[in-house]
Amino acid sequence: MADHTTADLRNFAIAGHGSSGKTTLAEAILFKAGATSRFGKPEEGSSIADADADERERQFTIYSSILHAKHAGKLLQIIDTPGYDDFFGEVAGSLPAVETALIAVSADTGIQVNTRRAWKAAEALGLARAVVVTKMNAENAKFADVLESIQSTFGNTCVPITLPVGQGAGFSGVVNTLTPPADVPGDVVGDVEAVGQALRESIIEADEELMMRYLEEEEITGDEVMGAAVGAVASGSLVPVFCVAAENALGVAELLDAVVALFPSPCEGLVRKGVKPGTEEEVERPGSEDAPFSAQVFKALYDPFVGKLAYFRVFSGTLKLEDGLYNVRIGKNEKVHHLYRVQGEKQAEVSDAIAGDLIAVAKIESLEVGDTLCAPDDPVEFPPISFPSPMVARAAEPKNRGDEGRMSQAISRIVSQDRTFHAERDEETGEFITTGMSNLHLDVILSKLKRKPFEVEMVLKDPRIAYRETIGSKSTCAYRHKKQTGGAGQFAEVHLRLEPLERGGDFEFVNEIYGGSIPTNFIPAIEKGVRETMTKGVVAGYPVVDVRVAVYDGKYHDVDSSEIAFKIASSRAFNDAFKQAKPQLLEPIVDIEITVHSKYMGDIMGDMSGRRGRIQGMETDGDHQIIKAQAPLAEVTNYSQQLRSVTAGEGSYTMAFSHYEPVPPSVQQQVIAQSGKKTGGDDD
Repeated sequence: MADHTTADLRNFAIAGHGSSGKTTLAEAILFKAGATSRFGKPEEGSSIADADADERERQFTIYSSILHAKHAGKLLQIIDTPGYDDFFGEVAGSLPAVETALIAVSADTGIQVNTRRAWKAAEALGLARAVVVTKMNAENAKFADVLESIQSTFGNTCVPITLPVGQGAGFSGVVNTLTPPADVPGDVVGDVEAVGQALRESIIEADEELMMRYLEEEEITGDEVMGAAVGAVASGSLVPVFCVAAENALGVAELLDAVVALFPSPCEGLVRKGVKPGTEEEVERPGSEDAPFSAQVFKALYDPFVGKLAYFRVFSGTLKLEDGLYNVRIGKNEKVHHLYRVQGEKQAEVSDAIAGDLIAVAKIESLEVGDTLCAPDDPVEFPPISFPSPMVARAAEPKNRGDEGRMSQAISRIVSQDRTFHAERDEETGEFITTGMSNLHLDVILSKLKRKPFEVEMVLKDPRIAYRETIGSKSTCAYRHKKQTGGAGQFAEVHLRLEPLERGGDFEFVNEIYGGSIPTNFIPAIEKGVRETMTKGVVAGYPVVDVRVAVYDGKYHDVDSSEIAFKIASSRAFNDAFKQAKPQLLEPIVDIEITVHSKYMGDIMGDMSGRRGRIQGMETDGDHQIIKAQAPLAEVTNYSQQLRSVTAGEGSYTMAFSHYEPVPPSVQQQVIAQSGKKTGGDDD
C-alpha cells in the first residue's frame, strides 16, 4: 500500500525561461528536504534532474524530469522542465500532470519570452500559479523592480510571501510576510507589514464568508486566514511570490514550508473533466482515492535498460498491478508487471498508485502521450494534451546505406515520445521529412538516435520546396506522333488547348471531339498522357495545377493508332502548349505570427520585408508585439536561426500554410536553373 494519501501530495512543475535557475532550484529542494545527500549542480554534470547525456554535455535542461521529496509529512512531486522554446513541448506535457505551476523569474534578467509562455499555458489549464524570484544573490539583483514587473505583467494578485533580506552579494535570507518575525531585519527589501496586509486581504477576498465578516469588521484569526489560503491559491485569487538564492540554499526552506501550507493537494486543486468515450457527455473525476480509476499519459521515453517508459498522472481512484491499464484510445486492457516511482533517471518499484501519483510503467508499447487510462467499467476520456506545432522541416536520410529500415523504426519511436517532432514521407518529392521545433531540437534528436537503444546515424538537409507549375495565358498545340518499325507502326495526332483556371481550380479535362476525328476509346489515353506529364512538371519538375485542357481535334490510323501512341502524342502536345502559355511557378505562402519584445519590432519587420514578407497586422501583449505576416515558405525555412540571432533567443513564432501564389520572375529563373530544366526547346 502507498505510504501516503492523496491529501499528502503536492504536485508542481517548475517552469520559466532558460537559465532562470529552475534545475538548480529543484536540486536545492531535493537537498534541503533530505532526498539527496549531495547538492547536484548542472554545470558540474552532477544534477539528478539533468541526467541525460545531451543535457550533461550541453549543460541545460532538454527533457522534463520527475523528482520527489518529503517535507513536513507531505510528498512533494516535482517536474523540472526545460526553459527554451526548442523544448517547450516538455513543458506542455508536464503542466497537465500537476496542480500548481511554479514560475521561475531570474532576479538579474527578469521576465522573458518563455516566462510569459509558461504562465499562459498554466493559466489556460486553470492551474494554480506561484512565482519564485531566483538568483537573488546576482550582482544586479533588484527585487523591487522584478516584483513590479511581475505584478504589471501577471497582475496584482501576485503578492510576496517572502521578502529578501538584502540582495545581490548582501542577500542573506528571507522574511515571511504571512507570519513575520517579531524583529524584522533592518535590511529587508520592502515593507513587511504593508505586504503582509495585502496578502491577508487577497486571501480573505477569495473566501466569501471571510469577506463578509471582514466588511462587517469582525475579527478574523490568523488560523482562519491560513485555512483559506489554499483555496485562494487554487482559484488563482492569490499568486504567492517567493525569493531564493538556490545555489546557496537561501529561501529554500521557507519555500518548502509554503509549498506544504499553500499549494493545493490533488483533493483541493483542479477537478479533472473528460467525456464518456464516443459521446459528448461531460464526466468529472475528483482527486479522490475512492473515485473510479482514471489517468493520463503525459510523457514517454525509451530507456536503454528497461525499454519504453510511459509516465502517467493518476487523476482519480487507485491502481493495483492486477487491475491492468485500460487504454481508451485502442479499447484494450494492458497487463502491468511493474509500477515505478521515479527520481530523475532512477526508478523504484511500487505496488500500487493512488489519485495524485506520478507513476511510470515499462514495456507497454501501445501507450502514447495523451492516452487516457481508466476503469473499463466506468470509462472516461480526457482532452488531448495540446502541444506546440513544430516549425523547422529537414529531409532525413541514413548516413549508411541499408539503414533505411532501422532509421524509420527509430524515428517512429521518437515520434511516439515527442509530440513536437513529426516525420512522414513526402509523396511528391520522395523525401523523408522530419519536422521539429528548431535546428537545435533536431540536432538533439540526431544525437539521441546515435545512442542506445537506437544506434542509427542520420543526416539532415534542406527539403525541396513544394513549388507548383501553372500557366498565365491560353495556348494551342498540335502534335503528331508517328513511328514506323519493322512491324506495326505508331500513329496519333492530338490537338490540345490549354487555359488557366482560377487559383485552386486544380485540373479540368474536356473532350471537344466531334465527328469522330479521334475515336472515343482513345480519349482516356489522351487524358492519361496529360495527367502524367502534369505530375512530372514541364519547366522545373514540379506538379502542374490550375489548368483546363481541351482536346478539340486530331487524327488516327485504322491500323497503327493505339492507346500508347495517343498517350505519347498528348504528353508531347501538352508539353509544347504549356511552354507557349506563359508558364509560371507557384510557391507556398505561409501565415507566420512572431512574438518579440517591442524593442526588436523594427528589426523583425525589416527582416521580414527582406524575405518578401507582407505584414498583415500587429497586436500588443504587454511589452511584447505579435507581428502577423505572410511570407514565402522558401524564405522562412530557416527562420528560427534568424529570429534567435536578432532577438538573442527571446523571440518565438508559429507558422501555418496559407496558399500558393506566383513566384517573382527573378526568383522563378533561379528555381528553374536549380532544377536543371529550361523553359525552351524540346525535352524529348
